[in-house]
Amino acid sequence: MSEGPDPNRLAELEARIKAAKGDAGADHMEEHYSQAQHAWRMVTELVAGLGIGFGIGYGLDALMGTAPLMMLIFTILGLVAGVKVMIKTAQELQDENMARSSDAQDESEGK
Repeated sequence: MSEGPDPNRLAELEARIKAAKGDAGADHMEEHYSQAQHAWRMVTELVAGLGIGFGIGYGLDALMGTAPLMMLIFTILGLVAGVKVMIKTAQELQDENMARSSDAQDESEGK
């Protein structure tokens, strides 16, 4: 009987498993976290726009005595600004992904 596992066979098995798995799992996880970061960035931009608009409107209402008028106007303006920044961020991400896919296609074609 053998006294333990053969280290050469174990190393060979680990190499075969690593080759079968490849590096796709690591890239997928990094991409997943990257997408989550972009999503949180967009949510933060929207909330910041709303918060700043609300704060400016509330401050103007307190100074001028126009109860909810300025707060409503500036909250809506903050929402519009937040959505505009979100759209700009989404466009940047799309351009980045298009450039990356174009580079990958050029590499696969051997250019």
